Amino acid sequence: MMKTKITVGIIAIIVLISSITAFILINQPNVSEDNTSDEGPYEIPELTQNNTTSFIKTINSFTFEFLQQMNQDPQKESNLFISPYSIFTALAMTYEGAKGNTAVEMADVLKIPQDNDSFHNYVDDLYTNLNKNDTYTISTANALWIKDNYPILDSYLSTVESYYHATSQSVDFSNPVEASEIINQWVENHTNGLIKDLVPPEAIDPTLCRLILTNAIYFKGTWKIEFDEANTTKRDFEIKPGDAKETSTMMLLGTEDTFNYTETETVQVLELPYDGDEISMIIALPKDDSDLSTVISSLDETIYDSWIDNLEQREVDIYLPKFKIETPVLNLNDYLQTLGLKDAFGNDADFSGITGNKDLLISDVLHKAYIDVNEEGTEAAAATAVIMELKSINGGGSSRVVFDCDHPFLFMLQHKETGTILFMGTLENSSY
Repeated sequence: MMKTKITVGIIAIIVLISSITAFILINQPNVSEDNTSDEGPYEIPELTQNNTTSFIKTINSFTFEFLQQMNQDPQKESNLFISPYSIFTALAMTYEGAKGNTAVEMADVLKIPQDNDSFHNYVDDLYTNLNKNDTYTISTANALWIKDNYPILDSYLSTVESYYHATSQSVDFSNPVEASEIINQWVENHTNGLIKDLVPPEAIDPTLCRLILTNAIYFKGTWKIEFDEANTTKRDFEIKPGDAKETSTMMLLGTEDTFNYTETETVQVLELPYDGDEISMIIALPKDDSDLSTVISSLDETIYDSWIDNLEQREVDIYLPKFKIETPVLNLNDYLQTLGLKDAFGNDADFSGITGNKDLLISDVLHKAYIDVNEEGTEAAAATAVIMELKSINGGGSSRVVFDCDHPFLFMLQHKETGTILFMGTLENSSY
C-alpha cells in the first residue's frame, strides 16, 4: 500500500463544478442491525424520475465535504486542486459493486442511490453531454483494468459499461512495471498528455492486485471575453497578512462588458464564462475581514446554490493572477476514511457485487490534477484510480465593481447546464 501523500501541490484555480446529487436508495442492500451505527445510515431523499437537480445537490455536497477535509489537513500545501467529478465517478463505479455495510457507508459518503434508474440515467446523460465537443474541448473516460482470467460478474460489467461507458481490459498485474505503463498511457491519452504516472508500479501488489478502476477528464476552453496579454502586469498577491509575492496579474478594466456577480457579507463571487457559455469558472474571493479557510469551512451546497441563484449582470473591473498548478499523485485514503468510508479499506469490505465473493478491498484511491489559467483561457485535466486487492489472509455598492484577486481565493469549474462541479481548487500562493 502506498503511503498517503497529502501534499496537495501548487494551486489550481479552477473548479469545474462537479455535481451529481441527491437520490433514493431504492434497492438498499440488506444490512443487519449489528452492522449499522446507532444513528443509522444516511437517508437518501426520495426522488422522482430524472430529478437531476437533486443529484447535483448531492454530488456537490460530497464535493464541499471533501474539500473541507483536504483544507483541514495540517500537512497540505498552500494550493489545492482536484476534480471532484473524477473522484466521485471512480468511487461511484466501485460503489456499484458494494454490498452490506460497505454499501451503506459508501451511500453515507457519496449520498447517491445504488441500482437506481434515475441516477444511472443521469450518469449516462452527463457522460454523453461532457463528451460532445462544440466551441470548447471537454472529454471524460472510464476504464476497468482486470487481472488476467480474474472473474468479474457480468451484471457488474453490464452496469459500468452501459451507464459509465467504461471499457474493460485484461492486465498482467504480476508485472507491475508493465501494468502501470499500460494504465498510465491510457490516462495520458485521455488527458492530452497532462496527467502522467498516475499509478506508480509500487502501488500495484503483484500477488494481491485484481482490479483497478480509472476515470480521466480533460478540458480546454477560451474565455468568452479574453484578457489582453498587453495589460498583464506584475502585482502583489498577499499570501497572508504582511506576506506578499509579486505575480503576473491579468486585468480587464473599464470595459462595457458585464459579468455575473454577487456578494455576501464575507465574499465576492464572480462567474467567468468560457466561449460557448456552457462551462464557466466561479471565483469566491473573501472580503478583507474574512479568510479563505473560514469561507471553506462553512461552505455547503445550500450556500453555493445561493451564490449561483443571486448572480446578476454587473460591470466589473477584474484583476486575476495567471496560475498553473500540477499536483503530485495524491493518496485520498485518509480523507475518505475520515468522511466515513471505513469498511471498504479493510477485511470487512464487501464488494461481492463485483465478483460474487467478499474477496476484494480498496487498497488505494489515487488522484492527480493539472490546471493552467492564462489570458486566452484555461486548460485542466485530472485522473483518479481506485486500486482493489484481494484481502490479506490476516449585493449593493456602486454601479461598477472591483474584483481584485490579490489574496487567496476559491475557484470552481462548473458545467453550467447541470451545475456539476468538474474541477475545484484554492489559490493561496502565486504560481507564475
